[in-house]
Amino acid sequence: MIDYEIFYKSKLPLQEEWEKTNQWDTFISAYEPSERVQQVYAKAKAARKLWLILPEYEYTKGDLPSQEYYENPSEDEAEYIQSFWGEYFDDFRLKSICVDITGFIRPYLLFLVRWFMEQGVRRFDAIYSEPKYYRRREHTVFSGEAVTEVRQVAGFEGRHVIDTSNDVMIINSGYEDQLIQSAAEHKDQAKKIQILGFPSLRADMFQENMLRAHIAEEAVGSRTSDVTNTYFAPANDPFVTASAIRAIVNEQNSRRPITNLYLCPIATKAQSLGFGLYYLNESRNKPASIIYPFSDSYAKETTTGLSRIWKYSIELPTT
Repeated sequence: MIDYEIFYKSKLPLQEEWEKTNQWDTFISAYEPSERVQQVYAKAKAARKLWLILPEYEYTKGDLPSQEYYENPSEDEAEYIQSFWGEYFDDFRLKSICVDITGFIRPYLLFLVRWFMEQGVRRFDAIYSEPKYYRRREHTVFSGEAVTEVRQVAGFEGRHVIDTSNDVMIINSGYEDQLIQSAAEHKDQAKKIQILGFPSLRADMFQENMLRAHIAEEAVGSRTSDVTNTYFAPANDPFVTASAIRAIVNEQNSRRPITNLYLCPIATKAQSLGFGLYYLNESRNKPASIIYPFSDSYAKETTTGLSRIWKYSIELPTT
């Protein structure tokens, strides 16, 4: 059993130059105009730096960066990432890689990590930058109003069983109450358990998160104050998040074996990375999957400022 505590997390300086140990052959970032994404791109030292232009952000030609970027109209996360890999294959094999996960739409991030594993990438660094605050506080909208579909994320499809008598769904609940509701209603018969980001990125953000998660309580089937169905993990720590999922799964199985497990990350990108790491290490080839409520568009810029930058040293399992 993997010990997630062996993974290394460090804080990178906001103003000073980063140490030489924080230099890479390839640096990948999903393009977003926010200060926290742009500053990290500018500070990162790499032989080659690449922007990914994700189609759901709906950038016009005038919006695109002057630096090198990859663009593809496909909104299928597997098709997009595989095409990107094919074009830049020589930049990945046996080279050091850093991915700024901050601007990624979650399914693209998850499949990228899965694809790294499939292609033999064993180690990479991930960066996540925290904002000073969300522009519209608890009213911030990250995705389009309409959920177009709820489905399994490519690469995280499970071998589900017919027996649904004790299905469990673990939702990483963030600000997007409409996504939480859609995901919960998609598996309406499953027992819902929430992981909330605490400590949060900022003290006021936890209260904002609770206000939004409260809206989705009816769909989830329990109150956020229900200690039997609500757990916590730091909003900026993928490794503790993965450990929290393991603890929940073990506890539920000790009471009664889970028939099908559904994981649904709808909070910070750092926690979404934790969901992916847990699945790849512990849930492959089991009746478990990561599901996600997809929208056809996502907000380009929702935050102001940059408060902290984290680096996570990721090690992936073998296939």
